[in-house]
Amino acid sequence: MAPKTDFPPIRACLFDNDGLLMDSEDIYSLATNIILDEFGKPELPWSIKAQLQGRPGPEAWSAFQGWAQLPIGAEEFDKKNVALQMKLFTRTKLLPGVMDLLTTLTKKTTPTVHIALATSSRTVTFNIKTNHLQEAFSMFPKDRRVLGDDPRIPKGKGKPAPDIYLIALQTINDGLASEGKEPPIKPEECLVFEDSVPGIESGRRAGMRVVWVPHPGLYSVYQDREKEVLAGYGVDYSPEEGKEAVEAAQDDIAGKEKRTGVKVKGAPGSVDDGWGQYLPNLVDFPYELYGIRVNERL
Repeated sequence: MAPKTDFPPIRACLFDNDGLLMDSEDIYSLATNIILDEFGKPELPWSIKAQLQGRPGPEAWSAFQGWAQLPIGAEEFDKKNVALQMKLFTRTKLLPGVMDLLTTLTKKTTPTVHIALATSSRTVTFNIKTNHLQEAFSMFPKDRRVLGDDPRIPKGKGKPAPDIYLIALQTINDGLASEGKEPPIKPEECLVFEDSVPGIESGRRAGMRVVWVPHPGLYSVYQDREKEVLAGYGVDYSPEEGKEAVEAAQDDIAGKEKRTGVKVKGAPGSVDDGWGQYLPNLVDFPYELYGIRVNERL
């Protein structure tokens, strides 16, 4: 498939938080490693951590404990882990390029690009992580923040399901409707910023363009599967299995669309379809690539 190039200009940017805007992924690792060290275990490698992201709690614990072999159960581990996280989260820092990107999008774009937040963090932990970073997070209007405990997210429909990003877009469109100055923003006019593989799948399944900015440790695990990740696949596959999974899913989707004559909603994309891009960080973001006009005089 030839990559799509005739995209409409981006009108909305939707952001994950942990590991994308701030260094909290390193703090999650630090808290885990403190507990591992307490029991004489080695630090958690990214090859294992990558397998835990996006999994339900019991499944993630089973995979983690299968590697760690700790002499404590999930409940005691969680108690220790949460206590450490609550202390460490007050130290979070913005990642490189974040402040400039948010400032440019909200204050220097013509027409203005709207932003919203879509994070799996629950309200309590989100506030602890961000209270000391309000110069950045105040740029997200409170009614355009969708957190992990938002009642609008159906049970069991967190990332990699598309719901959280579709809800984030709806918060923007609700505001536009009340102002009556702009038409509603379509999913293909949105750009999702994510660091995680399940998050990229979520954005792709929402019908949006994506930018993948993974932690270097995570990228080292998935770099051979970059194309599959950007298509919305590849979480649990080897490079060859990932390609086969994409092809099988695409065949199934194409068959269903042919049978019904209706485009399948919530489906991932295709390899090299032009909807996704990998970036090592958010420094010097390529606005022009997404049709975003920046007025440096503002």
